[in-house]
Amino acid sequence: MEKDQIKKAEETKNEEPVLNEDSQNLKNEDKQEEQPKDKSPEEKILELEDKLARTFAEMENQRRRFEKEKEEAFEYGGFAFAKEALSLIDNLERSKLILENDEKLKETDALKKTLEHLEIIKKDLISIFTKNNIKPIECINKKLDPNLHQAMIELEDDQKEPGTIVQEIQKGFMIKDRLLRPSLVGVSKKIQKNDEKPQENKENLDK
Repeated sequence: MEKDQIKKAEETKNEEPVLNEDSQNLKNEDKQEEQPKDKSPEEKILELEDKLARTFAEMENQRRRFEKEKEEAFEYGGFAFAKEALSLIDNLERSKLILENDEKLKETDALKKTLEHLEIIKKDLISIFTKNNIKPIECINKKLDPNLHQAMIELEDDQKEPGTIVQEIQKGFMIKDRLLRPSLVGVSKKIQKNDEKPQENKENLDK
């Protein structure tokens, strides 16, 4: 009797649970969802074409950036040097002013010849700059342009429209289409009429 019970327990243990048809279908569907769906050859080709198009677009953008950087390096590579070189012209102008204001040298042949030589050197420098696309900014009698000029002082002048450049303090320069340094200028403004003094005189006379 005891042996029969042990045998029956072992048979029950080895038996697998029987699934009904609905449960089996659900189990099969879950397995299908877990497995990745294979792409068709057409989908794979489209995916590869998209990746290839993106790669070519990125290569073209890099090529354009490289060409632009190379062009700017060629055209504006001497920007810093050119800006420093402008101090030569500034020093020539200062030297001329110092010599012209020297009382001992005024109206002497030595001063006249020296100024002539300084002017020749200045013209040669500007000619060299011009050949390298570095050109002075023309500003006298032009309207003030904040992109090219920097106003330093205002000068009363009724003959000029307000904001007109009437004095050049320091010459500005362009390198091709870029500003190398702005022109330092003086601009015109209307003369302010002072009516206070006539009014004070009138009051004094009335008294």
